[in-house]
Amino acid sequence: MKKEQLQETNDFLKSHGFLNPEVGIILGTGLGKLVDEIEIETQLAYADIPNFPTATVEFHSGKLIYGTLSGKKVVVMSGRFHLYEGYNLWEVTYGVRVMHQLGIKNLLISNAAGAINLNFKKGDLMLIDDHINLQGSSPLAFKGSGNFGELFADMLEPYSKKLNSALKVIAKNHDIELKEGVYASVVGPQLETRAEYRMLQILKADAVGMSTVPEVIVAKHLNLPCIAVSVLTDECNPQNLQPVNIEEIIAIAGKAEPKMILLFKDLIQRI
Repeated sequence: MKKEQLQETNDFLKSHGFLNPEVGIILGTGLGKLVDEIEIETQLAYADIPNFPTATVEFHSGKLIYGTLSGKKVVVMSGRFHLYEGYNLWEVTYGVRVMHQLGIKNLLISNAAGAINLNFKKGDLMLIDDHINLQGSSPLAFKGSGNFGELFADMLEPYSKKLNSALKVIAKNHDIELKEGVYASVVGPQLETRAEYRMLQILKADAVGMSTVPEVIVAKHLNLPCIAVSVLTDECNPQNLQPVNIEEIIAIAGKAEPKMILLFKDLIQRI
């Protein structure tokens, strides 16, 4: 049934001009302006695509976009899915599987996250080098998962060393400070308690968020090289914790966005 769903979605998108994209991009909170850089050929609301989940978070727009960026054909998820919206992990990662079926060769992911590492500050960009899955399950844990890719996916290198190395060079060339660290993925939507932040510090996580890890696991399952960058939008110091301000988080992500766009555009040109 899952294969039939994917095939129906794939056939529909190809019939609407989503042809041979080379790069897939997932845009996170406050990072939607990369879309303005794309020569858009076609775009569809998630609600109009067969079997596609519908984004429910108000600041996620919920569109699949196809066009040209930095000389490459790209397909972009403007808006992603989260467990906290009530989706299951198949639905959360459906877009990755769809983009893979369309033919992408590399996957670029962005997100907004909280800084656990006290040396990291609001507005910093963090290249994810590794992750900790604290969401309680796996997007590969379903009957027939092995029919889609390697069932026991090797997570030694979930993030492409080649892509990570390239992005670090690009950041240096543009004089953009790019932190590097471990991302912990939790369910949410509530933010963490002081005790939970202390736990994450003990686990040596550098940042925490509510997305990305399921998508990366599926990319690895499909043998799809990927890279992920977090915009650190708040500082999660359990000794000096402040009330969360979602508007401020989105504003900080927006301020960091030009640096993210520059990095992604340059990387796409090189891969």
